[in-house]
Amino acid sequence: MVNFGNDWDEVLKGEFDKEYYIKLRSFLKNEYATKTVYPSMYDIFNALKWTPYKDTKIVIIGQDPYHGVNQAHGLAFSVKKGIAIPPSLVNIYKELNRSLGCYIPNNGYLEKWARQGVLLLNASLTVIKDRANSHSAIGWEIFTDDVIRCLNERTEPVIFLLWGSFAAKKAAFIDKKRHYVLTAPHPSPLSAHRGFLGCNHFKTANEILVKNGKEPIDWQIENI
Repeated sequence: MVNFGNDWDEVLKGEFDKEYYIKLRSFLKNEYATKTVYPSMYDIFNALKWTPYKDTKIVIIGQDPYHGVNQAHGLAFSVKKGIAIPPSLVNIYKELNRSLGCYIPNNGYLEKWARQGVLLLNASLTVIKDRANSHSAIGWEIFTDDVIRCLNERTEPVIFLLWGSFAAKKAAFIDKKRHYVLTAPHPSPLSAHRGFLGCNHFKTANEILVKNGKEPIDWQIENI
């Protein structure tokens, strides 16, 4: 049984007894035993462990974990300390520098955001080494779509930052009368210049939080 150690335990109660998840768990047990899978099985649910349901202010949706050695640790777009900053995160840092004046740090470890209420959620929570999207059809999206639906049920507004066409599809689950949905091209080098750079999502999200009486996010990731 998965234990988040916060209110997600109650919110997602019963999810792990569903038929799809029992099959998913069995499949993953074999994958971890026979292949190199990222992140570590102990890090799969870090996004939910580090950002409680009631504290979630902003949701950033990624597609699946990084598939390189020692990169993924359970938070979308984040890498472990000491690992080179991936290209998409470089562009995220460029946008933060442009819009909020944050300096570009020497690491890509985003735990600070998660601890402030930024849920960094990948649609698939695991991946086979060197094979992007290799676990995209094994049942993870049922789980993570349910996470989004649970957040949508909150009366308190949540800000969803949806980057790229894949993430934008998740807007179908979100009540835009109650919550905020900001969309932009993906920060990947292939598309960032088409509107991610200059989107002002981080600045806009903080303005929305302040307007709603919430503490803004300190987006500055410090140097290590």
